[in-house]
Amino acid sequence: MSATLVVRHTVADYAAWRAVYDEVEPVRAEHGCTGQRVLRLPADANDVFITHEFPTVDQADAFTHDAKFGAAMQRAGVTSAPRIEIFESV
Repeated sequence: MSATLVVRHTVADYAAWRAVYDEVEPVRAEHGCTGQRVLRLPADANDVFITHEFPTVDQADAFTHDAKFGAAMQRAGVTSAPRIEIFESV
C-alpha cells in the first residue's frame, strides 16, 4: 500500500511560495516522500494543487503534523485555509 497526500491552497505569490516549497524537500524526504507534483490553475497561477507520494499513510500524516511543514506554509505566503487530504492506494 502507498499513500498520496493532496494539498490545495491559494498563495500570495507563486514564485515566493515555490522557493519555500523547494527548501522543504529535506523535510519531505525525512518522512519518506517518494515523489511530488505541483499544479496551478491556468486562470490563476496562485491557486496551487500539490500531490506527494509516501510509502504509508502514517508517513504522510507525520509529514502534515511536522512543525517544519506548518512553519514553511506560513513563510511561503499561503493565503487560504489549505485543504489537506490523504488517500490510500488499494
